[in-house]
Amino acid sequence: MFWTGELIARTAPVRRRVAPAPWDSPLLGKATAAYLGLAIGDAMGATVEFLTPNEIRHQHGEHRDITGGGWLRLKAGQVTDDTTMSLALGESILAARGVDAQAAAEAFDAWMRAKPVDIGNTVRRNLIQFRKTGKPEAVASEHDAGNGAAMRVLPVALACLGQDRTATLAASRAQAHVTHHNLHSDAACDALILMLHELLHGHEVQDLRQHADRLVEQFPLFAFDKKRRDNPSGYVVETMQAVLQAFFDTSCFEDCLIDVVNRGGDADTTGAIAGMLAGARYGLDAIPKRWLRALDPAIRQACEQQAADLLRLSQEKSSLAFPG
Repeated sequence: MFWTGELIARTAPVRRRVAPAPWDSPLLGKATAAYLGLAIGDAMGATVEFLTPNEIRHQHGEHRDITGGGWLRLKAGQVTDDTTMSLALGESILAARGVDAQAAAEAFDAWMRAKPVDIGNTVRRNLIQFRKTGKPEAVASEHDAGNGAAMRVLPVALACLGQDRTATLAASRAQAHVTHHNLHSDAACDALILMLHELLHGHEVQDLRQHADRLVEQFPLFAFDKKRRDNPSGYVVETMQAVLQAFFDTSCFEDCLIDVVNRGGDADTTGAIAGMLAGARYGLDAIPKRWLRALDPAIRQACEQQAADLLRLSQEKSSLAFPG
């Protein structure tokens, strides 16, 4: 089954009891926090999506809570395509026992047919093309440098934990190219997955900074140490600038998300990406309880379950002994 917010609300699954595994703590806690961080950042950012920082200050003061509303008129705790596409991708990975472009394309197509609350133009266009051709890889295009592939990298990062770099980056391309076949999108997705792997393994922030710096070396457009990126658009370069600034310039989960969503612009996606990184960095205990309580319970359950299932798959497919 491929998740959408509407489907989750109507058909919340019975929670399965996950048997304890050697890697349950701290790895599972970090993975779960990353998934919940994605959903929380999405729900929180959606309220102020497309507003400028000045408009946010005028309407909300400092936006600090999950309140719903916004241009989509969401209920408090409801999420958008950032989370539901990630869950759809994760379900396809579990069903296919790995990241498979055809399975991902079919999952995204089913997700779109279920009429999600929001969908990006590039995603819609290339999924319609998939329906016509049956080919899961979109044609390479300089115009497809949006953030729609980067926002859903977390299931790939979890499923590929322990795999070698070549296999991991091939998996990154497989899911991304269904809707975004673009060098800038690819570079952002790769950097995020490698950063998530560093964080999930418990490495220090300086260890993952190398991936952000390499991204800038490869594509100087991504430089994020200069001017503050406010009002970031859906262009993946601006998205990454805002996310990396908020992530590296703050020292706790709450501050990171408040920083990034109050920049406005495509705030649900910057919130989702910053949330997954901050969750993997700081862990479950760092997520404010008021945000967890506000998140749609069915979404929370789906994120928690999928984090465990994807880690289990990665363990089964890898000879890596995860630390306990």
